[in-house]
Amino acid sequence: MGLRAQVRTRDGWAVQHAVVTVTDMTGTQVLRTATDEDGAVWSDTPLSAGAYTVIVTAVGYAPVASTALVTASGRIEAGTVVLARQGGVELPPPGAWSLDPAHCSVGAVAQHLGISSVRGRFTEFGGRIEITEDVQRSRVDAVISAASIDTGNGMRDKHLRSPDFLDADRFPEITYRSSGLTPAGPDRWTVHGQLLMHGVERPIDLDLSYLGTGPDPWGGVRTAFRATAELRRDDFAMNYNQVVQAGISAIGTTLRVELDIQAVQGESLPAA
Repeated sequence: MGLRAQVRTRDGWAVQHAVVTVTDMTGTQVLRTATDEDGAVWSDTPLSAGAYTVIVTAVGYAPVASTALVTASGRIEAGTVVLARQGGVELPPPGAWSLDPAHCSVGAVAQHLGISSVRGRFTEFGGRIEITEDVQRSRVDAVISAASIDTGNGMRDKHLRSPDFLDADRFPEITYRSSGLTPAGPDRWTVHGQLLMHGVERPIDLDLSYLGTGPDPWGGVRTAFRATAELRRDDFAMNYNQVVQAGISAIGTTLRVELDIQAVQGESLPAA
């Protein structure tokens, strides 16, 4: 007797603490309960034969309503109810996720001599993602070692670490702390946050694409993102600008940041 159901995301993850409300055809509430930690509903409250409306709600998800017919069994078998993230986009299950540097790339692209591009990457970094039930309050914190810049040219890398650019001795860390995110389309988000680099803090938005979540070969659960942003060097007091000929500088004033991120579910990475 009563109600049986499972509440899941489109990726198959349990939605904890979803509220399930059952009303009769007059709109009167006859049952209200919540899912457990496995996303399950198991109520023994008997229901009279007839038609009912089952409404499932959860913070951060679009509500779902359906009609159910109860026979002499006195029970609604609702099966699996799938909830979509509010706005039609998904993110990984709520909780902590740790960046896996071995499977991440933090890169930047700058224009060189007005005709080509120079690519660089940072080789030392770490961070943490916190996905919340109200997904738009999710957070990311990341720290990058400024001295780990690598463009494949030792002389150029030394110059980038110097006071002309990153000044890595005085400002050894580049940090990013988000303040929230908003949906920007299917599987796309805008992350709002503060970037601290070269001793200067500025608001920077990241254009984020969610690539999916699934098990890895080591028994963990892994999620992946790709993010991009555009920075202006002079916004961070990096004003070095060698002019090689009229109107053309050696290094462009804007940088395109490109991030490929994998994170592992949990507060820390599993032991190697």
